Amino acid sequence: MAPGGSACKEVIESHSPVADYDIASAKSESNNATSTTTTATMKTSVNLVGKHGIHSNNGVYELLECPVCTNLMYPPIHQCPNGHTLCSNCKIRVHNCCPTCRYDLGNIRCLALEKVAESLELPCKYQNLGCQDIFPYYSKLKHEQHCRFRPYNCPYAGSDCSVTGDIPTLVSHLKDDHKVDMHDGCTFNHRYVKSNPHEVENATWMLTVFNCFGRQFCLHFEAFQLGMAPVYMAFLRFMGDDNEAKKFSYSLEVGANGRKLIWQGIPRSIRDSHRKVRDSQDGLVIQRNLALYFSGGDRQELKLRVTGRIWKEE
Repeated sequence: MAPGGSACKEVIESHSPVADYDIASAKSESNNATSTTTTATMKTSVNLVGKHGIHSNNGVYELLECPVCTNLMYPPIHQCPNGHTLCSNCKIRVHNCCPTCRYDLGNIRCLALEKVAESLELPCKYQNLGCQDIFPYYSKLKHEQHCRFRPYNCPYAGSDCSVTGDIPTLVSHLKDDHKVDMHDGCTFNHRYVKSNPHEVENATWMLTVFNCFGRQFCLHFEAFQLGMAPVYMAFLRFMGDDNEAKKFSYSLEVGANGRKLIWQGIPRSIRDSHRKVRDSQDGLVIQRNLALYFSGGDRQELKLRVTGRIWKEE
C-alpha cells in the first residue's frame, strides 16, 4: 500500500386477594495467541449453526478491530493511502479524515483484509454467558443478533431503563431498583385505580411480576390512544425466549353489571418490547367508556378489576 495523497408508580392500596394500583407518572465480545499460518478458508454456505466448543487460534482477527469504535469491521472496510483501516460507520463519523495519519480517506477498500476475514472462525461474543459455538467471521454477527444467550432488556415499562442481563439478574433488578410487586401463584385479581381518567390519555401503571411454574411473567396495564379512541390495555409478557413462552397460555377478564370481556392468548416474550406488544394490540383492550362503566359509580373514577390466570400447555 503506497503512502501519499492527501412510571410509573402504583399501588395506593394492596390487600389480599385483591391488589389496587394507582398511577403516579407515565413514561415510559479473543484469543491472543500469535500465528504465522492461516486457517483453511471456509467456503461452505453460511448458516447460524456454529461448531461447538472449538476455539480459533488465529489472532489475525485483531486486525479487524476498528481503531475508532473498537468493534469488528465488516465490508466495506475502508483504508487511507497509508494503509490505516476503519469501519464504514466510523468513516462517516471522522468526516472522511484518517484518525491515525489525518490523510483524506477517499474511497479505498481494503479488499485484502476483507478476504482474510473469510478464513477466521470466532467465538460468539456471548461466550461468557454460555454460548460455546464458533462461527465463520461473516456469519458471527448474524448469529449474535439471535443468540439465545444474548442478554435481555429490562421489561420495566414505567421509564426508560438501559439495564440488560439474564433472567435472574433482571428479576433482582426489578425488585430492588424498580420496586415492582412480586407475587407467587398463577392466578391474580387486581384493581387499577385512577381518580381523573378523562385527563390521562397515555399512562403506564406499575409492572407486576408473577412467579408461576418456576418462571416469571410480567403483567402490564396501560392507557393510550388507539386512533382517536382512548383505551386501556392489559397484557402478559414472559421472562424468557419466545419458544418457551409458547408453552404457556393466560386469560384476562374484566366485567361488571352482568357484562364481561375475556381475553385468552399466549404471553409474549420480553424479547419483544412492551411498546411492540401494545401496538400490536396483543392483549385485552378495553374502551375507556366501557372501563368506566365497569368501574361503577358516576364514571368519574377508574376502578377496574382485572382477574386472570396462567397455565401450562401440555
